[in-house]
Amino acid sequence: MESIHYTTIARILDAASLQPHRCRYWKTATIDEQFTASAAKILWCYEQVERLFDRGELVICIDEKPNIQALARLVPTQPMRSGYIQRREFEYKRHGTTNFLVAFNVYNGKMWGGCLDANDHEHFLWGVRQVGHRYRAARRIHLIIDNGPSHIDHHTKAYFAAHPHFRVLYTPAHASWLNQAELLLRAFTDKYLDRVEAESRQHLIDHLNASWPEYNQRFAHPFNWSWTRR
Repeated sequence: MESIHYTTIARILDAASLQPHRCRYWKTATIDEQFTASAAKILWCYEQVERLFDRGELVICIDEKPNIQALARLVPTQPMRSGYIQRREFEYKRHGTTNFLVAFNVYNGKMWGGCLDANDHEHFLWGVRQVGHRYRAARRIHLIIDNGPSHIDHHTKAYFAAHPHFRVLYTPAHASWLNQAELLLRAFTDKYLDRVEAESRQHLIDHLNASWPEYNQRFAHPFNWSWTRR
């Protein structure tokens, strides 16, 4: 059987702009009446955030970054210098993980952060109580969260039912991007986590606890959110 040389195949694929070695996932939300109704409530809060603030009400988005690894390189990282980029040892030692829960104030762009030992309803509700205490002066808190297991657990829903101070709005399925806390976590990770090295799990927790107040001082601002109900 006659064969084709791999360089010939490479030229054919390149000419056709085909990349058979690559694949990309995507998630498609089902735009139905239920989706529209849920999304509209959240988008209304974003559109009315200043008016709500004037009434003593806040729009708060909550999300987690789970299982952040405390990694220590076996050889110290070599810093950037003239003519050389930063170099990091490939091998590392794991020192455990932590879960980072954040709450984003849509009005002023400031955040609260807390480290959780587990990503379950008990620890999530601890975070919710911290948020409630932090913003205890607000007449009402419009709380935007996704459908994570700890968020929809019956214990969590029972807590919210007993505390009507929170008006809970769940993002539709496959539309957690409607939660502005996701944007916050992306920005926070870029500035404080992408290159962090931790000598222990506690070192990572201390780093996170020190980083979110600094983020508020240096970078916090409301996001320019343009997606509306229309």
